[in-house]
Amino acid sequence: MDSITDWLGHSSGPAVYALVAALVFCEDALFFGFVLPGETAVVLGGVVAGQGRVSVYWLAAVVVLAAIAGDSVGYEVGRRFGPRILETKPLRGHQERIDQARDFIRRRGPVAVFLGRFIAFFRAMMPALAGMSRMPYRTFLLFNALGGLIWGVGFTLLGYFAGTAYKQVEKTAGTAVAVVVAAVVVVAVVVWQIRKRRRGRGKGDGADKGGGDGAQEGQSEGGSAERSPDADGDGGRNGDRRH
Repeated sequence: MDSITDWLGHSSGPAVYALVAALVFCEDALFFGFVLPGETAVVLGGVVAGQGRVSVYWLAAVVVLAAIAGDSVGYEVGRRFGPRILETKPLRGHQERIDQARDFIRRRGPVAVFLGRFIAFFRAMMPALAGMSRMPYRTFLLFNALGGLIWGVGFTLLGYFAGTAYKQVEKTAGTAVAVVVAAVVVVAVVVWQIRKRRRGRGKGDGADKGGGDGAQEGQSEGGSAERSPDADGDGGRNGDRRH
């Protein structure tokens, strides 16, 4: 993994486009993301673009196309081979997370395809699981393309702006300090993304619980409302007797 990232960091031109595209494609099509997450390659490619060695526009386009194509191949693999691929050696040690992914796509459907693009393990597994579940390909492709577009452009720009910061700092503080600054920027953004996802999941769970409590309270209030006319009727009869 280190040798790949080092080589990418010192490459330029077509080699960068080819390597980034291959890593993004293989992550989704061949579960290669367990070795090197595709977003790592995209961010590094963006850093290279920020240094002016490749075009950020062409890099973003290559990333988006590779993501969509890789997901489509992963979908076809899942559709053709079914649950058998979950029993392969590389996946045996990830059964708990695979079960979480299967439950996620069972509850959310195509939305899970879109959201899974932003979670490393789900990004590698979601296309195959969508194929296993017999999700219509047109539906899968729509949500896959939306997720791939936002993810590809977003992480490319993340690396690009980190690369720009690297270039500016390098002029005044030297290469060593610039490397530290670029690393801190990338790590800080990644940590922020992780915390954001965790808070989002927590709010989602709270909303589900709140909805259930609201329904129960609604039933209780409805029951009280149904009993109130009888209570009023009894009060009226008692009043008539006193008169």
